[in-house]
Amino acid sequence: MEGLQMIALTGKVALVTGAASGIGRASAITLAEQGARVALLDLDEEKLQEVKETIMSSGGECIAIKTDVSNSESIKESIETISSLWSQLHIVSINAGINGTFSSIEELSPEDWTKTIDTNLTSTFLTVKHSIPYLKAQGGSVIITSSINGNRTFSNIGMSAYSSSKAGQMAFGKMAALELSTYGIRVNVICPGAVDTNIESNTFRQEDKLKEVAIPIEYPNGNQPLAKRSAKPEEVADLISFLASDASKHITGSEMFIDGGESLL
Repeated sequence: MEGLQMIALTGKVALVTGAASGIGRASAITLAEQGARVALLDLDEEKLQEVKETIMSSGGECIAIKTDVSNSESIKESIETISSLWSQLHIVSINAGINGTFSSIEELSPEDWTKTIDTNLTSTFLTVKHSIPYLKAQGGSVIITSSINGNRTFSNIGMSAYSSSKAGQMAFGKMAALELSTYGIRVNVICPGAVDTNIESNTFRQEDKLKEVAIPIEYPNGNQPLAKRSAKPEEVADLISFLASDASKHITGSEMFIDGGESLL
């Protein structure tokens, strides 16, 4: 089985956004382990280099490109760099995102709203848009990392911007799946629940502005039914690698929940 997995992505070229940490980092490493050449995109150059060194020390092939995925020219130039080096693009794994500001809707500033939408949703559009000319050549797979927040879970008060961006990713992914099927490009959306990442470092909680709208929710026996813990980034990466491979060649326009049953409560 391990041999078959290694063959699955051999010769493929993968683009991974948010590759410096969390799900993006785990996905990049997993895709490289399975034989893909991987382009690592993120704003954090130092952490990008660490991921690059991890992949190359294990015999993988990758490049690291500092990229602002919410900026059209930045992501366009990065994809052009990938094409000029490797000529092809087969896999696009979209992971870049922030929690943003937790605040009541009344008190949430337009600037904070826009930052979250641009970082999470607009960047998804831009990454797909600029990848299409290269994916069209032979078909490929786009995997969008959304969240259970925005399609199954709406009880996290204060996350209106984040949840809206994640719901938008879901709708965009389905629209893209139908439109791009013409070119043999598959688009799927994964929806993790709680994952052990550093996304909390990009979270700003305005607790005083949440007190008036807070709704108490209690899970007496915990909120992680299956494994009694949050997911590991590597577990999410396994789903991404499956969707990147030919093993999922007839799957498109689907949302897949990977939350250990968290959103069923």
